[in-house]
Amino acid sequence: MLLKELSALASPLNDQKLDQLQQAASELSPQQLAWISGYFWGLSQTAVAGEAQPAGLPVAAVASQPAGKLTIIYASQTGNAKGVAQALKDEADAAGIAAELFSAGDYKGKNLAKETHVIIVASTHGEGEAPDDAIELHEFLQSKKAPKLPNLEYAVIGLGDSSYEFFCQTAKDFDTYLAKLGAKPMLDRLDCDVDYDAPAATWRAQALEKVQATLVKADAQVVQLPVGQAAAAPSAFNKQNPFEASLLVSQKITGRNSGKDVRHVEIDLEGSGLTYQPGDALGVWYSNDAELAAAIIAKVGLNEDDTVEVDGQSVSLIQALINDYEITAANPQLVTRYAELSGSKKLAKLVEDKDKLREYAANTQVIDVLGEKKTVLDAAQLVGLLRRLTPRLYSIASSQEEVGEEVHLTVGLVEYAKGEETRQGGASSYLAQRLEEGDSVKVFVETNNHFKLPADDNTPVIMIGPGTGIAPFRAFVQERDNRDAAGKNWLFFGDRTFTEDFLYQVEWQKYLKSGIVNRLDVAFSRDQVEKVYVQHRLLEHGAEVWQWLQDGAHVYVCGDANRMAKDVHDALLTIAEQQGQQTREQAEQYLNDLRKSKRYQKDVY
Repeated sequence: MLLKELSALASPLNDQKLDQLQQAASELSPQQLAWISGYFWGLSQTAVAGEAQPAGLPVAAVASQPAGKLTIIYASQTGNAKGVAQALKDEADAAGIAAELFSAGDYKGKNLAKETHVIIVASTHGEGEAPDDAIELHEFLQSKKAPKLPNLEYAVIGLGDSSYEFFCQTAKDFDTYLAKLGAKPMLDRLDCDVDYDAPAATWRAQALEKVQATLVKADAQVVQLPVGQAAAAPSAFNKQNPFEASLLVSQKITGRNSGKDVRHVEIDLEGSGLTYQPGDALGVWYSNDAELAAAIIAKVGLNEDDTVEVDGQSVSLIQALINDYEITAANPQLVTRYAELSGSKKLAKLVEDKDKLREYAANTQVIDVLGEKKTVLDAAQLVGLLRRLTPRLYSIASSQEEVGEEVHLTVGLVEYAKGEETRQGGASSYLAQRLEEGDSVKVFVETNNHFKLPADDNTPVIMIGPGTGIAPFRAFVQERDNRDAAGKNWLFFGDRTFTEDFLYQVEWQKYLKSGIVNRLDVAFSRDQVEKVYVQHRLLEHGAEVWQWLQDGAHVYVCGDANRMAKDVHDALLTIAEQQGQQTREQAEQYLNDLRKSKRYQKDVY
């Protein structure tokens, strides 16, 4: 019913007040209107002297004199930090705390001087670098332009992977910069590892308690408001609520004599309503190999039917290791803890050298760490060594414009020999070997706004993707083909051999012949005496690459972060120096400016 229509009823408001109320309501969102209705109801109840709240009705305390607001800023590369920040915003809303949510790329650093409460959620990119959307804010806080912040209370939570040297570096940087500017921490920074859900949830609750205690004036009148009983809208499929899709295809696309097993995987999304864009990733929840789980249990002298508690439920140890814990990839914390439990001198020596510890953990599986010294553990000690299972993210290798309600992946099976035994990756072996066509697989879409095609279809793009790094560029080209994009496309691809490892060769030849791909340069490292990689091809065509950049081209790099991405970056620096007559410092600034303007984007792992 419209407010105007109320005047026809026995209303206690006159026409003037109704007009004022209607004008105010027209400027409010549905969420704000719902809050206001509860607020006015609460005021009406306090006006009735001695009248108690209805029994059993849940209430929320809301200050009638709110002081300021909470600003939440996220620096996210793949979407995890954004997800934590959004959860914090939702929890703040539920607690009646006024809060605003910003991507770091959309937030002006100078506005920090106007804030009273800020929480930053930050991931780390590459070698301790800030995510693309946070570069400017990160630089601003280090500059002379950054304001003093004596009135700001802040908190920082970092997301990262402790297997890497620069663990949560961006969060550490923000914490340091804000403190130097005079801001006061509300609580200690939390640096989260890959299994961050539980610690992040606990930290968010603590942070909001601190905000609520200081954001609202101590003498503010408190009104008890009823909590709404409306049914929640159905949640979209996401990491916490994945869609049970079905496997359509898992086809090997490397040759019989290739040293690698790379699969083209197709998954059916029919009925999910899931949508994605080229550059996004698909999250895959997987189960571990039952034989590996049993071997780990036997290795530490336990029985498969021993029980452990997982999320408040008692489950068998074998089921916990198959469904709930990471049992393939080791990590520095596991090695450190097992060194203490086992008394292994070898592991203890590794723990003393952080670089060697990280290298060992990155190249050793859990079962082999446990094999360094035979040690009997109890079930709680075993699971205490392990991280919780987390989904694997794969760059999507298809455009929805091309494949409809399907999603395609390019999955390299992680596999190597360890003595007489074979070691495999958890998720890759699940998709490549343990799943059969028609089996269900739990998936969700992880949006990546930092690896996207240019909005202008006339813009040229340079794509550099060796090995399975080719995946998102298959999606890019399919998308540009379906959009009849006029912009030129240049692809650099590399692998071991032309005959065995040229992924999607027939498709690329088709696109090259039709003119969708304007240039295709390949580097097969083992087809000649001297090894040739994609960075060598870039340097060979440096003049043309530079000209494309001068014409506004966007550059995309996907694949291995440790070597390939660094080598490609160095090649681009060299091209800027040689072709642009720049100093090394100028070349570095040039590439940094390209990153800021979204013209140099990386999806590396």
